[in-house]
Amino acid sequence: MSSLQVPSANPNAVISPNFCAPHPIQLSIKKKVYFFAGHEYEVEDDTNGRLLFKIKWMSGKLVIFDAAGNPIVTLGPKLSSNRCRWHVFRGESKENRDMIFSARFSSVFHIIPDSDVFLPSNTAERVCDFKLKTPFSSKTWDIYGPSSSLIAQMKSKISAGSIFLGKIHFMVTVNPNVDHVFIVALILIHFVNIMRRRGMY
Repeated sequence: MSSLQVPSANPNAVISPNFCAPHPIQLSIKKKVYFFAGHEYEVEDDTNGRLLFKIKWMSGKLVIFDAAGNPIVTLGPKLSSNRCRWHVFRGESKENRDMIFSARFSSVFHIIPDSDVFLPSNTAERVCDFKLKTPFSSKTWDIYGPSSSLIAQMKSKISAGSIFLGKIHFMVTVNPNVDHVFIVALILIHFVNIMRRRGMY
């Protein structure tokens, strides 16, 4: 069995149980290259400053690497979608069999829409498996898992001016036994979707 396969015992281990800690984790997501000349991010453990992940924009997709440079997942927009849907694949794969989840804006009409997440097994998509909620005029994003339980929260440390300069900084609290790579991926997808709607990505 692959080390990245997800056991059914933990529904919050979306990408891998290897990324689920038994204690809360504080993450810092920072944009590495300013002025939108590039789209690279670094994710650190905020308690000790240890580099956990690097994210690079490559050929129209975001790839999350571990600290050693190994690809974990690839995040790519579905160009034919009018609701900003993204697909997430293992490693650098583009094959449907390697898709882990998809995410899309819940509405194209809201100023700050929410994001709905669907696992491959949820073919009907009547109800999403996970949800990222963005309260109006709030810099806090809440992520909910199965049974509508809060599993992570992002607090933005950016302003309109810092967005223009490309100085992006997110502080993220991830609950115990929640896949923190999944949380990072979802936050990045939501942020990029918002910037694309504003013509800034």
